[in-house]
Amino acid sequence: MRNAGGFMAQCKLTRSIIAHLKLAGKSYRWLHDESKAWADMPEDDADIELHLRGLSWKTNGESRTLIYNLTVPLLRNNVDLSLFSCTAESVGKQTYKNPSAYIALGELKGGVDPAGADEHWKTARTAIDRIQKAFAKRKRKPHTFFIGAAIEVRMAKEIWTMLKRGHLENAANLTDDQQIDSLTRWFCSL
Repeated sequence: MRNAGGFMAQCKLTRSIIAHLKLAGKSYRWLHDESKAWADMPEDDADIELHLRGLSWKTNGESRTLIYNLTVPLLRNNVDLSLFSCTAESVGKQTYKNPSAYIALGELKGGVDPAGADEHWKTARTAIDRIQKAFAKRKRKPHTFFIGAAIEVRMAKEIWTMLKRGHLENAANLTDDQQIDSLTRWFCSL
């Protein structure tokens, strides 16, 4: 997600998560990308997604914290989305090293060029496989998911097969608002 397409995808997903939380009457905290400081939900959150590196909220009384673009110590690789069972204040290096703190990990590919869609999917699929193998060694199975802006027919069939087999728990096409809404509801309910 280190390009313009990835950044725009992150902004769209963030906006969807914030909208879901607000509609559910839930407050959230957000991590400022530059200052690395957590702040309470602002009255006016226009353009907040442009400066955000993480979000934190409660689901059924349990704290949840999402961190974007994290190098997960267990993998020694970057993961686009990492959801933790902890508060904003307690998330950090110790949490990142604790396999049981991870609730979900996902890949977000924002490139819209259909010609590059297959390469984005191969990268994401490899990352998801790496996540599952690393956590399985520690007898953990966090939820895994994929969001892509360009999904070709062959990819869609492979994604659907992975979903049916339970190798992937959720997936969405970033350009389909209903799919993003569905994934966001699922994600915020974890």
